[in-house]
This record gives sequence, C-alpha cells and structure tokens, in this order.
Amino acid sequence: MAGDSIPLLEMRGIVKQYGSVAANAGIDLTVSAGSVVGLLGENGSGKSTLMKILFGMVRADSGTMIFKGRELSGHSPRAAIGAGIGMIHQHFMLVEAMTITENVILSLGPAGRRLRKREVSRLVRETSERYGLDLDPFAVVGNLSLGRRQRVEIVKALMRGAELLILDEPTSNLSPPEVDRLLSVIRRLRAEGKAIIFISHKLGEVLEICDQIVVLRDGSVVGHSESDACTRVGLASLMVGRELDEVFERSTASPGLKLLELHNVSVPAAPGGSGLSDITFSVRSGEILAIAGIDGNGQLELAETIAGLRPAKVGTIELAGTDITNTGVADRIATGLSYIPADRIGTSLVPSMTIGENLMLRDSHRAPFSVHGWLNSSALDDNAHGAISAFGIRAPSPNISTKRLSGGNQQKIVVARELARAPKVLIAVQATWGLDPGATQFILDRLLRLRNDGAAIVYISSELEEVLALGDRIGVMFDGRIAGIMSRADADVTRIGMMMGGLETQSSVEEIRA
Repeated sequence: MAGDSIPLLEMRGIVKQYGSVAANAGIDLTVSAGSVVGLLGENGSGKSTLMKILFGMVRADSGTMIFKGRELSGHSPRAAIGAGIGMIHQHFMLVEAMTITENVILSLGPAGRRLRKREVSRLVRETSERYGLDLDPFAVVGNLSLGRRQRVEIVKALMRGAELLILDEPTSNLSPPEVDRLLSVIRRLRAEGKAIIFISHKLGEVLEICDQIVVLRDGSVVGHSESDACTRVGLASLMVGRELDEVFERSTASPGLKLLELHNVSVPAAPGGSGLSDITFSVRSGEILAIAGIDGNGQLELAETIAGLRPAKVGTIELAGTDITNTGVADRIATGLSYIPADRIGTSLVPSMTIGENLMLRDSHRAPFSVHGWLNSSALDDNAHGAISAFGIRAPSPNISTKRLSGGNQQKIVVARELARAPKVLIAVQATWGLDPGATQFILDRLLRLRNDGAAIVYISSELEEVLALGDRIGVMFDGRIAGIMSRADADVTRIGMMMGGLETQSSVEEIRA
C-alpha cells in the first residue's frame, strides 16, 4: 500500500504569496503510486492553490516538484496532462454548447482531432458503462445537471489515462449511490497502481477511501497521518484550529402563513435534462422544506422555475399572495425572493468583478449603493467589509476580483448577499457546496436564523444528512415529480431512500399539499 511504494510525486517547500497573504507557506506533499491521499483544509487554506501549482495553472514562487523522477518546472496544464497528471476541477472545464463526445474530443488535443466522432462516442459510452456513470455521449452539456457534468469530467480524465488524478470536491453534487460508484472507481484505479489526491470536506468519505490524510491551515501543513488514526471530529477541529461540535442547535418550527405556493406546475424537459410534472406544495413563514433526491430528477429545474429562470408552461406560482408565474427575475426579487444556485460561477457571480461589486450586484440601483443614479463607493466598501467579517470570507481586500478566491469563499459571497436581503422566501440549492465543516455549520445556523425570523425556505441538497438535519418537512423528488413530503418527526431514512429510487410514492395528494 501507500507506505511501501515508491513516491510518484514529491512536492517540497512550495511557496506562493499573494500580496500579504501566504497561500502556500513551504508545503511538503508526497504521493505514492497505488495510494489515495486526502487533502483537507478549510476554505482558503491553500489546497486549491497547491493543486493548481501541481497542474501548471499557477507558478510557485519557490519549491520543487518531482513527478515520476522528473522535475516539473514552469509547466503548463497541457504538459501536466502529457506527463500523466489529470485534474477534475470544482468548476467544470466544459463547453456547454457541445455534446459530451465533442468535449471529450477537445480534451484529447491533437490526438482527438484524428479520431472519428463515432469512435469517440463508443469509447465514452463504454467508459461510462464500465464505471456506472450513466452518460449519453450525444447529450449537450448545457442541458445536463451539475452532477452529470461532473461525471463528464471524470470520463475525460479516465480516457486520458492519468497516472495521478486530482479530484477537487468530486462528490459535491453526487447522490449517495453515485458516491458509492465513484469510490468504487477510485478503488479500481488504486488497484491498478494509479495515485489519487482526494480533496473533500466530506470527512466520512475521506476516512473511507483515503490511505493517508494531509491537513492544511493558513497555507501550512498542520497534520499528516494514516487515515486509520483519524476521526471526523479530530479532523474537523484540526482544519479550523478549534474544537468543533458536529451538531448545531435548532429550535422547534412555528410555521405561519403560506409564503410560497406551487399549484400543478409543469415544465417540459430540455434535451439531456429533466422536466417537472404536476408539482404542488406550499411553504409557510418560519419553515424549511428540505428537498432530497438523486441529482438529475428535477431539483435544478424546480429551483430555476421558482426563481424565474425558466417558464412554467402549466400551473401557478404565488409568493406572499402575489402571482409571480409570468413575472421576470427582477420582479420576483422585488417581491421578496432570494436564490442561492448551485452553479455559483455561471449563475451567481461575475468572476471579473470585485467582492464588493458582487455583494451589491442585485441591489446596485437601490440605496445605499445608488445615490441619484451614481454608485456610492463608500456604502459598497462598508457593505463588503461587513460581509467579509460576518461570513469569514478569506480575502486580502474587498477590491480583488472574485475569480481569485477559492470556491468556498466564492460561495460565502453568494450566501452573504442573498441572506443580507432579508428575503421572504429563499430558494437554496447545495448552499454548502465546497464549504469546510466550520463554514457549513455557520451557513446552516444562518439559514435556521432566517427561518426563525419568519422566512420560508426551500432547501435542495443531495446531502441527505443535511436535509434531515435542516428540514422541518422533508420532500423527495423523483423523475420530475414530488414523490412525497413528510414531517421532520415522521422522516424515515429507509422510506426516503426508496422514494429517491422511485420505489415508493405517497398515495395521498393531501399529504403532499399539507
């Protein structure tokens, strides 16, 4: 296993400085062939920077890297791929207008241009079937759910035959069965002698699949151990530098008036995506409806339909007594709706804009940001400094572009902006995606506080543990339908699992509408 094999990769004394912030402060990392190394750390700890240096996306200020006995220096991502290093990024490197097959052809470089599309599609299908990834080679990427897009990245990496595979939060958008399949893939790759760097905040998965675990904090290695010697609580506390409870406090819900109502809402399916069929439910003030389901069963379509990003062809949507079925996004926001999408880069943020600009993006035309049509830079800065402090956003200044931040810190900007608007109704999809345990607990506490203040929240997540912990009522989606809704007290994991797999549905419509 890991301790007996020859190092495939050695990184020594890696330093990367951004102004006064040391993203990497002399990091050492060794990865052996046939091993899985877990790389942990809270948001902004330096994990992504270290991997970008390894993959040739960022140049280190100092330090050495030896891969397969040869030094990597000044290399590009193409050179890293050629050397046998593959990376699956948090934000997918895909062309949305192209099919899966066409994206794979692009990833193969000059070699891909010499291959027939039919041959590549056959290889994509074979790889997908072999590893249980369930992909249609001819599906357009832009019509796929985030979970399926991530599977496309996995197929690309597997078809390039990487000897060292970097997986950056690879299970963030996968259902429990899909996670199990991915872990099986990793075990198979490890058995074939390949090495894996597994970056994740899901400590249970890290302990299950990793041979060794390395923990970063503030750009330095603060822990390195065999996984057998680690615990979830110990790792979480090491990541954040303090004792961390696994359970957060929640009060009993006191639901009031209905703030969000959907009546028989249906949306046709886009190619490669899912539609909605006869969706009916309501959410009251002071209540969280948490919705579970295997990714790709209509959760994304439901959120986007409520948010106004796709039209409801049939049915009605009411927000605080106002029919918003045919209104635009701006009108829904004005009526009291906030939306935290899973795709923070594509939907929530403008990467080239600063932290401060992104934080006031939805309200730039209102006071205090707008004064007689002019932007109030002082109000913008005050708002940014307040959000950075309150949400623990790691950044040297509110004036740096958002694209320079880690994925977790980008997510904190989105959550901070949407919660600061004190919405009547909040739609949140994978709100803790890419966040470390401390930040996750912080966000869930903030959502509970918003609910206690009288908001109605629809919380959609593939994390069943989060759904059960947060929801006052638990809903399940399958094949674009609501398979069932139950109270928190009546939530049964086995029954929910059967609903997620389409093996059981509630027979009572009144139970769903309650």
